[in-house]
Amino acid sequence: MRSRFVFVALVALAASAYARDPKPYQTGTLLRMDAVHCGTSEKDDKSFAGELLGTDSGNKKSQEVLCQEYVLQTDAVVYRLRPRDDKHPVLLPIGGHAQFRLDKDKMVLRVEDLDNKDRDYVVVSMAPRNADTPAAPTVAQGLTTRQP
Repeated sequence: MRSRFVFVALVALAASAYARDPKPYQTGTLLRMDAVHCGTSEKDDKSFAGELLGTDSGNKKSQEVLCQEYVLQTDAVVYRLRPRDDKHPVLLPIGGHAQFRLDKDKMVLRVEDLDNKDRDYVVVSMAPRNADTPAAPTVAQGLTTRQP
């Protein structure tokens, strides 16, 4: 009886030590979404009969594939991210707040304004945000250059 109690206590202790609290979410703002080149899609115009008879010209149709790339700005860092699910990417609202956490080799992103689901993203680049430089200009502000 005593050995069973000790065994159950050890299993409970090991289970509680193994269970970790999830990392807390950080917050940021989605500044913009860019369509970036991420490969090409090629399609052959050859048919089976054309290959056997030698009548196909061997034309290939290639099309540039564009991927979504988001800019997420926090207090200290500016992240550029791409969705891990390339076939069904979700369009995120720009200008909205997002919660995220870094988990191994991915970023788990949750947008409050959308549907509050966790989605996986790949971090393409990270850059420190300087405190003296303002956020990236928006379309409403316009891009202006100073004349000396």
